[in-house]
Amino acid sequence: MGEFRLPRVLISEEQIAQRIDEIGAQISEDYRGKNPLFVGILRGAFMFLADLARRITTPCAFDFIAVSSYGAGTQTSGIVRILKDLNEPILNRHVILVEDIVDTGLTLDYLNRFLLCRSPASLETCVLLDKRVCRKIEVRTRYTAFTIGDEFVVGYGLDLDQQFRNIPYVGIYEPEKK
Repeated sequence: MGEFRLPRVLISEEQIAQRIDEIGAQISEDYRGKNPLFVGILRGAFMFLADLARRITTPCAFDFIAVSSYGAGTQTSGIVRILKDLNEPILNRHVILVEDIVDTGLTLDYLNRFLLCRSPASLETCVLLDKRVCRKIEVRTRYTAFTIGDEFVVGYGLDLDQQFRNIPYVGIYEPEKK
């Protein structure tokens, strides 16, 4: 990867915090009295889910699922593999799938079909970033923090070869020109 260089800010810490406040309030209202189960998609969504969880004011629970659709590069392989399944049963539960970024839609479509087979009471999706311009398959998201273009982004949980996840903002990664 070469020398470590911070990515250019696309979405600031303050913008992220404000939008998560808004989404947290909306989810809290929408799920009042329903005790939803938030399912974080590892590893990218961990920061988003942690901050979102602190803004939910209704009783809720959390679980995680891990999938792989990227190799070591910046392009999706198009093949989704479940690396870690849920610990909690979701039969008749209100489930909110929390994802860091939706681009092609392939992973989210696969996970929706995978989880719907377990008969949840409802299944909705909350995403930090929606990259609609890259869509190969249409997927619906109920809660979307930000819509972005076709930039390769890192930070706030998103990575490049496991680097940059700890940056507190979403930034555009631009490889150094040689």
